[in-house]
Amino acid sequence: MAQKVIITCAVTGSIHTPSMSPALPVTAAEIADAAIGAAEAGAAIVHLHARKPETGEPDQSLEAFRPFLGVIKQRCDVVVNITTGGAATMTIEERLKPAIHFKPEVASLNMGSMNFGLYPMLERFKTFEREWERPYLEGSRSRIFRNTFEDIEAILTRCADNGTRFEIECYDIGHLYTCAHFVDRGLIKPPFFVQSVFGILGGIGTHPEDVAHMKRTADRLFGDAYRWSVLGAGRHQMPIAMQSVVMGGNLRVGLEDSIWAGKGRLAKSNAEQVTMARQLVEGLGLEIATPDEAREILGLKGADQVAF
Repeated sequence: MAQKVIITCAVTGSIHTPSMSPALPVTAAEIADAAIGAAEAGAAIVHLHARKPETGEPDQSLEAFRPFLGVIKQRCDVVVNITTGGAATMTIEERLKPAIHFKPEVASLNMGSMNFGLYPMLERFKTFEREWERPYLEGSRSRIFRNTFEDIEAILTRCADNGTRFEIECYDIGHLYTCAHFVDRGLIKPPFFVQSVFGILGGIGTHPEDVAHMKRTADRLFGDAYRWSVLGAGRHQMPIAMQSVVMGGNLRVGLEDSIWAGKGRLAKSNAEQVTMARQLVEGLGLEIATPDEAREILGLKGADQVAF
């Protein structure tokens, strides 16, 4: 089982806006189809945000999540991971509501407050179809994604009775030490799933030494108590995924993190990126994990224990 590679697919997120790619899922039906397509292509876990169907804006309401969660569960056995990150424009209460209500097997959890710069995308994308898109990206110059120690503790403790485990998102070295703090306090229990994030302006960079430094630090802090995964933003998605797999880790792809499938070529779907990742893994002589194998590796409660 240690040789199995877990592929996570983050299908829509709150970073990219609909004008950037026609493949970005917006409606509940599109998000469900994208998640199921990713699972069929080889993703063991799907990481889910919701959007307002009329505008494509990030939406953390229960009404936005409910339609696609049930469809995904009915049509495949993929592990569902619900974001508690939402968008940087939301309050902690807004962001946490879906994970509390739907009790997923996995929820994401950012290990700290940070600058989260999206505005450089305005250099590439000049035309936007919706009024909210340009101000949303421009506003990230002065916006802070908030996750204080109090916020992190609240998410951990309020989800504890649900049996939800976490995709622990670490955007910099200090986030690993924050994770270690909560491990020492017994609020994060092994085996925990560390998702190292590379290439977001405000976090660690994308140099191979940055990736290696993250892995060395996590190994030193956590030993064999954790499972490591990576995501690379934008064009760095596949190179960083490759480095992780070579180093014995797992990977995350999807249109939340990158809308590309090659230099200057937009991905046609989330499934296309998952297929590329699967080919990468199998080309190195390794096997991808099935959803049930991912459940065993990460100690998850099972799909029959969720509230959707």
